[in-house]
Amino acid sequence: MPRISHQLETSLYVADLDRAEAFYHRIFGFETFLRDDRMAGLGVPGGSILLLFRRGGSVEPSPTPTGDIPPHDASGEQHIAFAIPVGELPTWEEHLMRMGVPIESRVTWPRGGVSLYFRDPDRHSLEVATPGLWPSY
Repeated sequence: MPRISHQLETSLYVADLDRAEAFYHRIFGFETFLRDDRMAGLGVPGGSILLLFRRGGSVEPSPTPTGDIPPHDASGEQHIAFAIPVGELPTWEEHLMRMGVPIESRVTWPRGGVSLYFRDPDRHSLEVATPGLWPSY
């Protein structure tokens, strides 16, 4: 089996790119690495990229100087989770409250991890989770 080293990119599809980019800057502090009229690429700690695509903006191939990026799109409420250190859980609860972002759910997992769930402006389900959620985390 060929190897992979880690997940590089994750995509969410949004109605208003400016609004979504501002939310992820405000709530997570993610830095914008690339921005155009159809997408924003945000740096996530640990070497990952969160791609925010304007919904319907990538349904045709996207040409680049060295090849075309195949079309893609999605609709509905998607989900993404971010790993946090155990000691940061209370800080995240306080931060979300201070930012006016309601916590939708709190789950304690059998392995001991804890997840906080909340929504972005497009109603995507976001999660911050401590270690103990999965056998690998």
